[in-house]
Amino acid sequence: MILPLLIGFTLDCLLGDPRWLPHPIRMFGWLIARFEKHFNRQNYRKLKGAMVAAFLVGMTWLLLFLLFRELESFPTIYLIAASIGVFYGLANHSLIYESWLVIRALNNDGLEAGRRQLRFVVGRDTSNLNEQQIRTAVLETMAENLSDGVIAPLFYYALGGVPLLFAFKMVSTLDSMIGYKNDRYKSFGWFAARLDDLLNLIPARLTALLMVLVSLSWNGVRHIFQYGHRHSSPNAGYPEAALAGIVRCRFGGPNVYHGKLVEKPFIGHFQRTIADRDFWLAAYVNTASAMVMVGGIVFLLMQCGSPRPVERHLDSPPSSTEDAGFDKMGPAQHAIPASAFRIGL
Repeated sequence: MILPLLIGFTLDCLLGDPRWLPHPIRMFGWLIARFEKHFNRQNYRKLKGAMVAAFLVGMTWLLLFLLFRELESFPTIYLIAASIGVFYGLANHSLIYESWLVIRALNNDGLEAGRRQLRFVVGRDTSNLNEQQIRTAVLETMAENLSDGVIAPLFYYALGGVPLLFAFKMVSTLDSMIGYKNDRYKSFGWFAARLDDLLNLIPARLTALLMVLVSLSWNGVRHIFQYGHRHSSPNAGYPEAALAGIVRCRFGGPNVYHGKLVEKPFIGHFQRTIADRDFWLAAYVNTASAMVMVGGIVFLLMQCGSPRPVERHLDSPPSSTEDAGFDKMGPAQHAIPASAFRIGL
C-alpha cells in the first residue's frame, strides 16, 4: 500500500485533475443522476434514496475489492492500478489551482471575472458578492475541501486501500449532488447526507489538527474549540475554524444558496481585509497538511508491516549455541516446531 500511495500523491501534486482526462468521479455523477431521475419521485422517497445510496456505495467497494484481489497475482499491474486509484482519489492540486484561478481573475480582470470563476468551486450564488466576500469564499472552500477531498480519502485509503477510498468518494459525490435540504432532495438525499457526515466525523477533526500543527498556530487551536461546533455542518466548521485562526480572519455570515438566503454563524472574530498573502498561507497549510498525513500513513503502514518476533517453543529452552548465532549451527539444529509460527495480531 505504501508505494501506490507515494506515487499517486506525487502524481496529484504534479498533475492535478486535467479536464481533458477521463475521471471516475464523472462516472459516479452520471450514475447518481440516472438513479435520482428514476427513483426520486412519488412515495417512499426517503427509503428509495437510502437504498440507492447503499447500493451505489456497496457496489463501488465490492467491484474494486474483487478487482484488486484478482490483481494481487500481477504485482506490476496492481501497482499501476492502485497508484492511478490514489491519484484519482485526491484533489489537493486541483483545489489549490482552482482557488488560485479565482484570485487571478479577480486581480487581473476585475470583480465580475472573479465572480464567474468562483462558480466553479462553490455552491453559493456569486452574482452579488463583493471582492472581500469572494476572497473569503475561496479560503472557506480551501479549508472545507482539504478535509473532504484530501485528508478523508487518505484516511480511508489507510484503512482499506483503493476500494474503501472510492467507496468514500461515492458517498462524497452523493452528498454533493443530492444532499441538499430543498424540496427536491430533502427526503431522497437524507441518507446520503447523514452518511457523509458520519464518514467525515474523524477526518474533519484530524484535518483541523494537522492544519494547526503545520502552522504552529495556537490561535488556530483556540478557534477550533471556540468556533468549530458553530457551523451548520457537524464537520465543516472545524477546518474552517482552524484556518480562520491561522489566517486571522472571519468566515461565515449570510449567503445565498439556490435562491435562498442562508444565515450562517460567523467563524472567527478578526474582521480585516483578506489579501493575496492569505491565499498563499492557506495553500501552504493545505499542502503541508497533506504531506504530513501521507508521511504519517507511511510510518504507520511500515510499523504494521514490520515482522513480529517469533514465539519460542516452550519445550525447547534457548541454548548457548542458539545464542551464539544462526551461522554457527548445523543444519539439523534448525528444525523449528510448527507451534513456533503462531503470530498474534
